[in-house]
Amino acid sequence: MKEYWTMLASLMGALAFLQGVLHAVFPAELRAALARLLGRLTRAFSPYCYFDVTETDGMSNNEIYDAVQLYLSSTAAPASGARLSLTRPHNATSFTFGLAASDRVVDAFRGAAVTWEHVVAPRQSPGFSWRPLPEEKRRFTLRIRRGDREKLLPAYLDHILATAQEIRRRSQDRLLYTNARGGAMDSRGLPWDPVPFKHPSTFDTLAMDPERKASIMADLRDFAAGSSFYERTGRAWKRGYLLYGPPGTGKSSMIAAMANFLGYDVYDLELTEVSSNAELRKLLMKTTSKSIIVIEDIDCSVDLTNRAALPPAPKPRSTLDGAIDQDVGAASGRSITLSGLLNFTDGLWSCCGSERIFVFTTNHIEKLDPALLRSGRMDMHVFMSYCTFPALKILLKNYLCLEDSADDGAEVMRGLEEWIEAAEITPADVSEVLIKNRRNGKERAMEELLEVLKARAEKRRLDGGKVAAAAAPRDNDEEEEEKRALESPKEGKGPAGKNSCGDGQDEETDAKKQL
Repeated sequence: MKEYWTMLASLMGALAFLQGVLHAVFPAELRAALARLLGRLTRAFSPYCYFDVTETDGMSNNEIYDAVQLYLSSTAAPASGARLSLTRPHNATSFTFGLAASDRVVDAFRGAAVTWEHVVAPRQSPGFSWRPLPEEKRRFTLRIRRGDREKLLPAYLDHILATAQEIRRRSQDRLLYTNARGGAMDSRGLPWDPVPFKHPSTFDTLAMDPERKASIMADLRDFAAGSSFYERTGRAWKRGYLLYGPPGTGKSSMIAAMANFLGYDVYDLELTEVSSNAELRKLLMKTTSKSIIVIEDIDCSVDLTNRAALPPAPKPRSTLDGAIDQDVGAASGRSITLSGLLNFTDGLWSCCGSERIFVFTTNHIEKLDPALLRSGRMDMHVFMSYCTFPALKILLKNYLCLEDSADDGAEVMRGLEEWIEAAEITPADVSEVLIKNRRNGKERAMEELLEVLKARAEKRRLDGGKVAAAAAPRDNDEEEEEKRALESPKEGKGPAGKNSCGDGQDEETDAKKQL
């Protein structure tokens, strides 16, 4: 054993002596050139090609590096069993995973296998720099087969960027924006004031017929995935929804459910705070993609039904010192017209952005101008009706945890199904009754709701009878007036059967004298 260790020590000494001789004979520059030549020969005969994605690009961060890290940590790395680092970014609602140092993960795209390796190396102490650099140099190395290069690049990188953007958007808090008064700008130079959007409404809790909800969800799903369709057809990537119906039927809850379903931000546009069409266009240009632009109660915001020509605006006049009177010039343009709103939703300015949904709500659709209702501006008209029996079952499930297969209160349920249509009650009213009685038990709450439905149906029946009774005398009076009109020519004849034309001439003469 002693001889073995002696021989090993002699061999290591000989190797160290040989290395020292090589370093003395061959300078560092020559050794580096030989290493580069050897690497080129190896890559020339290798079936793979390599691409490096560094963390920084000069003095700025590399967007592709962040996208690759987010994409691999959320999709490929968990499936491959790689080692991950756990982080939670600022203003995020969920955790994100990062690929650990010197770890490798395998991904597939369009049937081709790719390999990502996260390389972390210590950074040499740099000289003077205006920007502090991280202590380590990080990069991702992409390895693909040479035959797959045309198929993967740049489509694979575009797929990574799009997926990372979607993951980043869904992990962050959604925001609800409202336009500032008078178009004032905030500290970031934006005319919108944001607050976190925490509305809990979803399509599962929305009181609406399941078939109508399924059709709306399918339309929203097709819209979100229709980038290639809108590009191929030459249409702006936008869609319009008109929600109309009585108050309390869930129009605002529908907007919140749409935002939660798609993960979009919401821009609540208050038209009364917009002074001109130019300001309206500026607000549109400052909205982001993947957003819902809402104008609630559009029939009550501003008067958009008058198509008559407006009076000419007063011309700016000069003051005594030759300056322009600013009050007159400003007053001439402070108004929103129907044309400005149409250009906002369907004109050239509506193309400033993509993947946006316009939602108008109204309680009286008959008050809106037909130009606002046509296809291309409002593509889907959704009638938010009174509560139906399928919608009532959803409310009972939400507030009382009552399942469809439950046998509790079967007789009361049949009564609710019988009276719900005749009562014409809104989902908001049903919710209020259930909230008040939710502590009294399921059956008691359902019985109380049934009594409310019967009372409303009886009130509607009595009101309808009063209206019919009030309309009946008016119908009789109209018939009497028609009879009198028919008998009036006969009464105008004299005793000898002659028509009293002289009286008519005298009346005409008196009328001329009065004129």
